[in-house]
Amino acid sequence: METMTRRERQRLNTIAELVAAAHKIVKDEGYEALTIRKLAESVGMATMSVYSYFADKQAILTALANDTFETLARSIREREPADPMDALRFGLRRFAAFGFENPNEFRTIFMTPKLHEHADVTVEEIAASNPAYQGLLRAVKIAIDAGALNGDAHAMATILWTVTHGAISLSLTFPLYPFGDPDAYVGRLIDMTVDALATKTVEPLSGAPDCC
Repeated sequence: METMTRRERQRLNTIAELVAAAHKIVKDEGYEALTIRKLAESVGMATMSVYSYFADKQAILTALANDTFETLARSIREREPADPMDALRFGLRRFAAFGFENPNEFRTIFMTPKLHEHADVTVEEIAASNPAYQGLLRAVKIAIDAGALNGDAHAMATILWTVTHGAISLSLTFPLYPFGDPDAYVGRLIDMTVDALATKTVEPLSGAPDCC
């Protein structure tokens, strides 16, 4: 920041303000409520001025997702236990807690297919640019190094992500289904999946690129 010009700092501050406002709109009212006009009004900016920072709503959603991934990853790093397996469970439970505490943001960021269509980006670039996924992968690798898990780290991270994401999504999409307490339900699935992975050597995913 010290080497930035005043204009560059002002631009970054404005972007941060717009992203924070977008978070609030989505959290309070949902994805459909987020428009360029409404975002501009929420920060006292002319509608056309927003286009100086974001080309369209898709760009805003991408910034929103990236900010969420970084915030989630940081919240996990700051509090994760020393034990590798406890740290792995903790990170997944924090992911679940985010979903239940912020259902509109979870649906927008993790359940909007268009947001994750990257025609000009490689799988390697997608994985490397997502700090939340990198945090999960790091936790798996630490557990492998400690001898608690054995096998392909990408495969195990993907399995754990699939189970946790699926449980959150189902709980939010089918609120009348008798899952029981959502936190307890997801926690139980996380424990069962981590325990199951610890009993076997996990092979790489069939056909998956060696990217992570």
